[in-house]
Parts: sequence; structure tokens; C-alpha cells
Amino acid sequence: MDMPPPTHAAPFQGSAPPASGPALAPGLLPLGAFAVSEADGLVSPRQPGLAPTLRFAWRGKPCRAALDGGLFLSAEAGRLPATATGADRAAVFAALPALRALLPKGWTLRLLPDHRLRVEARSHLPAPTSAVAMVAALVTFALCLDPWLDKLAGSEAGMGR
Repeated sequence: MDMPPPTHAAPFQGSAPPASGPALAPGLLPLGAFAVSEADGLVSPRQPGLAPTLRFAWRGKPCRAALDGGLFLSAEAGRLPATATGADRAAVFAALPALRALLPKGWTLRLLPDHRLRVEARSHLPAPTSAVAMVAALVTFALCLDPWLDKLAGSEAGMGR
């Protein structure tokens, strides 16, 4: 059976779907909460004052990266056992300073009110930055976090499970 030759569709003549949020400057493309420069692919927050966030998991741990003048990185590393006996609870609290000392320089360990342990770090990226630089910072964070998570999981306190 003979098929007619393919035809090329005419360029889109309708109106583009409405963008959520304020209009972007010419030369910027919306990508979620980010604005991407058409010229060089640099990424910046879509709206001033907001910190666009990427969420990912590393070894089953929820992680977050927020672009806020740099790159703020965090991971929910574990949870203190809320049902621990008094002796176990004392061992858990005694283990925290040693675990904190094992973190890379400049990183912090926070004990949240709901007994979660959060590891936080900051990567100094130029603003605007490239998506490649952001991903490189995420990978570096995850790889540096890895041996610390091993130590947390192997600790007698049992917080990384």
C-alpha cells in the first residue's frame, strides 16, 4: 500500500500554556522552581527570595539540596530510638559527640525535636550556577556522607538503622 509522503506540521500558532508565577526575563526558561538561561544553561531561583529544592535519596536516606545563594545540603541520617531504656538512651547521647567529630570539616549534625538526626553541609556555588556544578556538589555530598553512614549504622547506639 502506498503511503502519502510525510508532511511537516506548521509551527505552533496558539498561545502557550500560562506559566505559574511571575513572568521570567527574556532569555530565561522555567524549569520547576528554577530559571535556566537559554544562552549558557546557568540555573538560578525562579523567584527572588525562594530557595528551589531538589530532593533525592542516598542509601534510603532522604536528602535535600536547596539553592539559596549557595547550595545547602542535608540528609536525614537516622533516628534516636524513642523507646530506649534509660541506659540505652544515655549510650545514644554519649555516642553523638563522637559521631559529630567524624563528619567532614564544616558539616553539622543536628538532633531534631522528633529524634531524627540531620547532617547538614553547605557548598559554595557561584550564583547563578550550572546544573553540572549542582549535580557535582550533590554527588560529592553523598560520597562523603557514605563512610559516616557506615559508622552510624555500626555504632552501638543503633541510630542509623
